[in-house]
Amino acid sequence: MNIGGLFDLASKEERIQVLEEQMAMPGFWDNQEKAQTVINEVNALKDKVNGFKSMEEGYESLSLSYELLKEEDDDDLRKDLETSFVEVRKQFEEFELEMLLNDPLDKNNAILELHPGAGGTESQDWASMLLRMYTRWAEDKGYSVETLDYLAGDEAGVKSVTLLIKGHNAYGYLKTEKGVHRLVRISPFDASGRRHTSFVSCEVVPEMDDDVDIEIRSEDLKIDTYRSSGAGGQHVNTTDSAVRITHLPTNTVVTCQSERSQIKNREQAMKMLKAKLYQLELEKQQAELDEIRGEQKEIGWGSQIRSYVFHPYSMVKDHRTNVETGNVQSVMDGDIDSFIDAYLRLQLTH
Repeated sequence: MNIGGLFDLASKEERIQVLEEQMAMPGFWDNQEKAQTVINEVNALKDKVNGFKSMEEGYESLSLSYELLKEEDDDDLRKDLETSFVEVRKQFEEFELEMLLNDPLDKNNAILELHPGAGGTESQDWASMLLRMYTRWAEDKGYSVETLDYLAGDEAGVKSVTLLIKGHNAYGYLKTEKGVHRLVRISPFDASGRRHTSFVSCEVVPEMDDDVDIEIRSEDLKIDTYRSSGAGGQHVNTTDSAVRITHLPTNTVVTCQSERSQIKNREQAMKMLKAKLYQLELEKQQAELDEIRGEQKEIGWGSQIRSYVFHPYSMVKDHRTNVETGNVQSVMDGDIDSFIDAYLRLQLTH
């Protein structure tokens, strides 16, 4: 097995050297946002290189142990070999998954939006549960989470929320979560204890770099400012600094209220708009391809990607891959990697 053929180690090490030379140049920190982007890329590349070398060492150790075992059948050596094999295989699967994220935008930060469906408080509470799930998942990955927009529910939960999840490959992983998420449970808001079904739509787009060329004409924009309203704490602003931008030709709306500065909120909102318009263009191209191929894709509340059943039994099932688990609490605590992994691997066969 030539695992070196899966990974161009020399080019990665060369790229690290180039970036580290940039970091050593005077004025590197003059633009902190760009500097942080470079640092994130260096760290990500080093993680890949170190991971590959560790996997290669593990494979060589396995090969040596196997040769020894062929010469002398020893129970302790056999057990060590079996344990090591499981560990190296897990390393390889994780590394393979990293290599699947090869789209140019996969490495970008992700902008994730949650929008409850019909159902008022019930669906708004479901949105807050998903907000917690994605926040927990991101924190476990070592990503940072910034709330760009937050509209609290009337009684509980959230009417809408937009997160900026920062970290290498954040979009690559979270793009798999785009779609409708369905909850079945006994409602805590129903005095009769009846079972309710709720829906929340999850939208995910990559945060776009400044050098991505997407034409946005000023005359196509309607820009409103307003006083932000949130659930308290980090969501509260005391000035009319929140910004809402509507792209009139596509009726695309973005809002940002995370900063006290109206200028900064406007800059972030423009980044969000650029990302959404880019995504719309990709979807348009995909729709044209699907039409040529004669493919029909259902869009709507009936096309949920995943169901979370709390009652009458416990199960979370992804309808695209058929991956399921009975450990609902673990999933709601952010353990969604099995669903993400399975969907990414499914794309290899399409």
